[in-house]
Amino acid sequence: MDSAADSVRQQTVLVTGFGPFGRHTRNPSADLALALDGSVVSGARVVARIFETSTETVAANLAQALDELTPSLLICLGLAPGRPALSLERVAVNVRDFPLPDHSGAVVVDEPVLSDGPAAIFSGLPVKAILQQWQTESVPGHVSNTAGTYLCNQLFYLACAQGLDRNIPAGFVHIPDTPESAAASLDAGAGPGPTMGIQTMVTALKSAIATCLQDDGAKVVLSAGTTA
Repeated sequence: MDSAADSVRQQTVLVTGFGPFGRHTRNPSADLALALDGSVVSGARVVARIFETSTETVAANLAQALDELTPSLLICLGLAPGRPALSLERVAVNVRDFPLPDHSGAVVVDEPVLSDGPAAIFSGLPVKAILQQWQTESVPGHVSNTAGTYLCNQLFYLACAQGLDRNIPAGFVHIPDTPESAAASLDAGAGPGPTMGIQTMVTALKSAIATCLQDDGAKVVLSAGTTA
């Protein structure tokens, strides 16, 4: 058996999504992660894991998934209702300041994600290369400079920190609502917000994964202002 080909076949990409939160009984980030689960992109197998939207469990769930899968790439997904396009998050900040309770009812105000961590960590994904590829494919996307201060930012920060510890490029993509999720979570009297179909996002994420695996811009990030 060809050892190089075998090595490629053994590559794993971990894609994570979140479960329900707030009025969103259906989280499109979970739908998207599960839609990607089992696919093969650039010779690598994509494996999905869905995490509870809980500040107390997200770190342990991420560490468990990384221990189990030892992936070569980590992309975390989260829902950003109201955003009209896919958001490639550039930087995670070391703060939890929740605008609403998590799924367990916890509210955290002005606390760090990691007490001994740097103030911020840049994404380990080649965000501009991904964006350029999306533009050639007419995928609506942009680079975002804030992932908020809720669970998405918490997971993003933890993913980048774990990426440093384990030498895994890691990053975060915020996704728009889907038509199905938006309809299910619409407030009474409110108009519909921007949405994107799940298949468009599947295509976009496969493109992003391929770019990360083929582009030398994917890297492990040490902290804000420093890369390796």
